[in-house]
Amino acid sequence: MRLLAAYLIVLSFATTAYSQTPQPGDVLVQKYLAAETARVTNDPLKTIRSLEQWNTNKAEYRRHVQEMLGLDPMSERGDLQATVTGQIERDGIVVENLHFQSSPHLYVTANLYRPANVQEKLPAILYVCGHGKVKIDGVSYGNKSHYQHHGAWFARHGFVCLVVDSLELGEIEGTHKGLYSDQRRWWTNRGYTSAGVEAWNCIRSLDYLQSRDEVDGDRIGVTGRSGGGAYSWWVAALDDRIKAAVPVAGITDLENHVVDGCVEGHCDCMYWVNTYQHDYTLLPALVAPRPLMIANTDRDGIFPLDGVNRCYFAARDIYELYGKAPNLALTITPGPHKDTQQLRIPAFHWLREHLQGASPPITDVALPMFKPQELKVFDKLPADEINTKIDETFVAAAQPAAVPQSPQQWKQMCGEWKELLATKSFAAWPEDPIPLDLKLTGESRKGDWEVDQYEFNSQQHVSLPLFVFQSPESSGKKTPTRLLVVNEQQWQTFAEFLQAPTTAKCPLGKPASDQAVAVVPVRGIGPTQWNQNPRKDTHIRRRFLLLGQSIDGMRVWDVRRAAQAATQIGLEPAKAIDIEADGPLAGIAVYAAIFEPSIGALNLTDLPANHRNGPYFFNVRRFMNMPEALAIAGQNRSVQLTGETQVDDYRQKVLKTLKK
Repeated sequence: MRLLAAYLIVLSFATTAYSQTPQPGDVLVQKYLAAETARVTNDPLKTIRSLEQWNTNKAEYRRHVQEMLGLDPMSERGDLQATVTGQIERDGIVVENLHFQSSPHLYVTANLYRPANVQEKLPAILYVCGHGKVKIDGVSYGNKSHYQHHGAWFARHGFVCLVVDSLELGEIEGTHKGLYSDQRRWWTNRGYTSAGVEAWNCIRSLDYLQSRDEVDGDRIGVTGRSGGGAYSWWVAALDDRIKAAVPVAGITDLENHVVDGCVEGHCDCMYWVNTYQHDYTLLPALVAPRPLMIANTDRDGIFPLDGVNRCYFAARDIYELYGKAPNLALTITPGPHKDTQQLRIPAFHWLREHLQGASPPITDVALPMFKPQELKVFDKLPADEINTKIDETFVAAAQPAAVPQSPQQWKQMCGEWKELLATKSFAAWPEDPIPLDLKLTGESRKGDWEVDQYEFNSQQHVSLPLFVFQSPESSGKKTPTRLLVVNEQQWQTFAEFLQAPTTAKCPLGKPASDQAVAVVPVRGIGPTQWNQNPRKDTHIRRRFLLLGQSIDGMRVWDVRRAAQAATQIGLEPAKAIDIEADGPLAGIAVYAAIFEPSIGALNLTDLPANHRNGPYFFNVRRFMNMPEALAIAGQNRSVQLTGETQVDDYRQKVLKTLKK
C-alpha cells in the first residue's frame, strides 16, 4: 500500500502542465541515460587488443561512420561546376571568391587563399568554418568571412587554403538544427543529419583542391574550430587524402554529451545518426596513424577538458599499436570556447611540420585583412539552390513497396524488413532481457472498478507501472483481455480517476462481470514523465538519439514487455492480449506487434499514414513506411482501424496475395 500511495503522489505531479519543477521521471531518465552511456562508452575501441584486430575491423568502422552520416552509399562525384566570381590581391596574397556544387544544385561557397607568386605545387589546407555569423543589413556573408584570418595566414606562409562555408550561416542559409530546434523530428526516421552534408561538402572540397594546378594533392591538411572542428573529424576519419589534421574544439565523448549535458550547447551538425551505438572516440582512431593534433582550451563549456582527454587517450592506444605515438598530439591552452591566438599557433606549427617538412618560428599573427563584402561570392543567390531544403533529399526515402506476387515473396520481404528494423532502428533493444519481475504493488476500489497496480521491468533501470481494472464481482484476479497503451492526455483522465473519491466515473465506463482491462503508460508518460518544459524535453530526446536509440523506439520495447507482463496476470495466464492505442502510440503498437507474439488483435485509432509526424525510429524511412509495417503486423491478426487513417490499402492487397 505504501507503493500505491507513492504512485498517487507521482500522479499529482503528472497533472501539473509544463512545470519547471523537476518531475519524478527526471531522476529515473537520468539514471537510465547514465547507465546506457556507460554501456556504450568507448565503443568499439574498448574491444581492440591488437593492430591485426584493428586493421581487420577498421574498414567496417569507417563504413559505419559513412552510413551514420547518410553517405553509404556515397553519392556520385560529378562535375563540380566550379566558378570563380571575383578576385582580390593584397599584401602578397590572392583571394578567389568561388562556388562549386558538391551535388547538383547543392552549392558550396568558399574563398581560396594563395600566394600571389606560385613557383611550384604547394601544400593545401582545407579550413572548415564553425558558426561565425556575419550578416550586415540582412545579407549573409558567410562563416568564411568570420574565419578569413586563418586563410590569409596560411597563404602568407606558402599554403593554398580553401575556406568553405557551412550549410548554416553560409551565404545560402540552410539549417543545422532540425532536432535541436525540435521542428524536424522526422530527421530521425530519415537517418538524416546535417553533419552528413558537411562531411560530403568537405570530401568534395578535397576534390576541388586536387583539381587546382597550384596544389600538391598528396599534401593536404584540414583544420577548423567548433563546428569546423567537428567537420575536420568527419573528413579526416573518412578520407585518406587528409595527410595531417588539427581539429580544434570539435570533439568530446558521450559521457560529456549525454551525462554532463553538453548536448544542450550543440546543434545537430556535431552528431552522426548513431545506428551502431559508437562513441566519438572512434573518430580520432580512424585518423591513425596519420599526424593528428587534438586542440582545445581548458575552460571550454561545450567541449570539457575531461572528455577531450578521454578521446585523446583512447586514440593514443591505437596510435601506439601502429608504433606511431608521436603522430598524435594534444594541445590544451587557457581560455573558454573561443578562437584564440594561443590555439592557432600550435595548429600552424603542426601543419607546417607535417605538410612542409619544417616549422620555423612564427613571427606574425593571424588577423583579418578584408571587409566581408570583398569576400562575397554571389551578387544574387542561385534560384536553383537546394541548400535550404537539402534535408528532404540528402538521404533518400524508400518508395512504396510493391505488392508481393506470392506468399513466398512476401515471406522474404518480411524477413528483410524485420532484419533491417532489428539492426537499423531498434539495435538498442536489450540483447538479453532481464526478468519482468512482475509485482503486485497495490490494490484499491475505485468507483465501479477494482484496481490492481503492478510493476514490471521493461529493461535495466526502466520500471513501469501496469494497472489492471476489473469488476469487483469477479471471482479472483482475471487475466486482462486487452491492453490500453495510453498517451499523456489519456493518462491524465486515469490519474484523475485514481485520485478521486470512490464514487468517481472511470474512463473505461462500467465493467462487465468478466472484464479485465490493463492500462500501461510507457516511459516518459504519466508516472515516469520527465520535465515537459519544451527545451528540457527536446534535449532528453536528443540524449536518447546520441546513444543510438529513440524514445519511440524504446517505447516499442515497453509495449512488448507490457504485453508479456499482462498475459501473466490472473489465474489463467493467456498466450496473447489485444492492444488498443491512438495516434503515434498506435504506430508504436504496430511495430511492437511485428516482433511480439504475445500481442493479439490491434485496435488502433488515428494510425499515422506515414512517419512524418511520428512515431520516430532510427532510419525507418530509408527502407519502409507505415503501410508496410501494418501489413507485416496485420497478416496473421485482426486489425481494427478507426478515425483519420488511410494506411490499410497495402495490407489488404497483401492479404489477397496470401489467400491465393
